Amino acid sequence: MSNVEARPEEVVCAGRSGPGIQVLEPRDVPLGGPRAMTVRRTLPQRALSLIGAWCFLDHYGPDDVSVTGGMDVPPHPHTGLATVSWLFSGRIEHRDSAGHEARIGPGALSLMTAGAGISHSERSTGETTVLHGVQMWVALPQDARFGDRGFARYEPPVVQGEGYTAQVFLGSAFGDSAPIATATPLLGAEVRLEPGTRVLVDQPGFELGVLVDTGAVTMGGTVLPTGHLGFREAREESLVLEAGGEGARVVVFGGPPFGEEIVMWWNFVGRDHDEIVAFRSAWQTEIGAESGGPDHPRFDLPEDPAPALPAPTLPPVRIRPRAGRRRD
Repeated sequence: MSNVEARPEEVVCAGRSGPGIQVLEPRDVPLGGPRAMTVRRTLPQRALSLIGAWCFLDHYGPDDVSVTGGMDVPPHPHTGLATVSWLFSGRIEHRDSAGHEARIGPGALSLMTAGAGISHSERSTGETTVLHGVQMWVALPQDARFGDRGFARYEPPVVQGEGYTAQVFLGSAFGDSAPIATATPLLGAEVRLEPGTRVLVDQPGFELGVLVDTGAVTMGGTVLPTGHLGFREAREESLVLEAGGEGARVVVFGGPPFGEEIVMWWNFVGRDHDEIVAFRSAWQTEIGAESGGPDHPRFDLPEDPAPALPAPTLPPVRIRPRAGRRRD
């Protein structure tokens, strides 16, 4: 998914956390277009910019696409990251410049690795009536961020426990493991809890995030309302989740502290301001919007009928990186 904000902030993702559980409220961001489907963005924020290597989280729906227009994002670039799509309902058609085409449906992971550069488009399909899901980004570490493009799809089995079911789409948890290779250790799972159910998330050394899709849960004793994101810093003890009286559906994700500073602007992840300027120049030159950038393709374009999305204007400031959380 693209960040189509007209004036995206340049964010230095260095990681900040306080004691206990942090509760982060979502902010509404329109995706653009005549009817402008709106997503709820909970990551990054000033209070927190990274959970493990996870650096971006959009939560959307359930949306009646006849009213919102659904998802209609033309070709746009990415570099230095991997995108993770997970749907609860509806279907999305994915096309990227590495030649991958896929229909993304409920209960199936779609992971696209941008590496040094890729572009893709995403659109809800014609048969979709209700669109509901999450789009997440993972920052790639220094030794992988200029690597090859890639795409993986995986349908995890439903794991049943006492009062809950889970689908683990990345990493290992709840007695299951996903066979998807990632550049850093990651956890990603959808968990559905019956009313009053308590579950343990046992991930020693992982920073953990919990996004509440439906219902409400307590996370380590702190209440998380619907649509909110809870964060716990890396610890050795298990995390306790407990559903409220209506049950809940949550997305649990995390990883070890990333240990690297990143600068994120629009759809690019780099290490400093100058890299972001270079990425933007390469994209604008490649799509014919500006001249003066590299004369060889960095991103390429997917087979798509729509014109590519131009990059916004860069802010007239430089961002100086700060020290982030480090792995022990």
